[in-house]
Amino acid sequence: MKEKGKSKPILVPVDFSSHSETALVSAAELADKLDSDIVILHVVHDLNEAPGYYSVKGRDKQLRRMEDVAAEMLEEFFHKMQKKHASLSALEHATTMLVVGLPVNRILESAKKIRARMIVMGSQGRTGLARAMLGSKAEQVVRLASVPVMIVKEEKKSDSKSDNS
Repeated sequence: MKEKGKSKPILVPVDFSSHSETALVSAAELADKLDSDIVILHVVHDLNEAPGYYSVKGRDKQLRRMEDVAAEMLEEFFHKMQKKHASLSALEHATTMLVVGLPVNRILESAKKIRARMIVMGSQGRTGLARAMLGSKAEQVVRLASVPVMIVKEEKKSDSKSDNS
């Protein structure tokens, strides 16, 4: 068996949602089978680039504060996942990465930087007008990535009638 850390890692972008948890669990299961490491990535959206925001000169402390909060949230998410899914050994050795910028760009750049074997990410599965208006980060990553991308969707919750059987 290969020693951990010798193969290319799997990059898992997260936004702390249940979709991210589902993707992280799938990536950890895959990593355990492939003897691969996991890098958990969170992208802090760059306020200077976001539509509807203005850059305020001399107020960069707000951005730093936002990064600090995001870093704390990432660590809390990571530790919660380690505890909740203790049977997944890939989570024991996973590392975290926090970057600032436009999510799709930073996901692709991070994958290249860490020489990821693949990207595993969750999808909210928006359709129709919501998808057209917001675009799909997952879809953009699939189209632009130079490595394989696996999109993980949550299982649909069944209605209460079928749960009572």
